[in-house]
Amino acid sequence: MGRYLKYTKNFYFIFTVLFIIWMVFIDTNDIISQFTLRSKLSKLEDQKAFYLERKAKIKAEREELLSNYELLEKFARERYLMKKKTEDLYVIVEE
Repeated sequence: MGRYLKYTKNFYFIFTVLFIIWMVFIDTNDIISQFTLRSKLSKLEDQKAFYLERKAKIKAEREELLSNYELLEKFARERYLMKKKTEDLYVIVEE
């Protein structure tokens, strides 16, 4: 027990322990904050991957629509309810 008291009275030991406590629990960049920031970063990277994949899919669909007139007409009719002047349009809503 006397050996441990000898180290606890040492200035450098006390300073090191207080510094570690400060860096782990009290500082603005403490370990808890680092873990939360790392988890947010991983979520944002997942979202980035999702949106990049979605962007590529939309870009491919756009290229397909612009290259095929019949598909563009079908898309416009279904999505934006467009019609020709001589046609009547009925929207059926299922409940």
